[in-house]
Amino acid sequence: MARPSKYPRELRERAVRAVAESVSQGEYPSEFEAIRTIAGQLGIGSPETLRKWVRRAEVDGGQRPGKTTEELAEIRELKKEVAELRRANQILKSASAFFAAELDRPPRY
Repeated sequence: MARPSKYPRELRERAVRAVAESVSQGEYPSEFEAIRTIAGQLGIGSPETLRKWVRRAEVDGGQRPGKTTEELAEIRELKKEVAELRRANQILKSASAFFAAELDRPPRY
């Protein structure tokens, strides 16, 4: 299970919105400057954290190629299910081999 985020969802959304608005209005010479400044203003530990949030929001919004958050969650769940089914198959194979060996033994009278 993933650890809970250090930052509340509202703060992340507000920070991403602030970066998008400031870049679209041309308040900063570059997106990096906007991210660095806004991260400092909102008390986000590292500008890299905010940059990742912005990139994730762009992917989720369809502005950037990549797998969305929902797709990644679905993939994670499907991988869990595959692992569980493989374990179940292994157990069934072992049980099948055990019972087949019992049937092949000559009967004791």
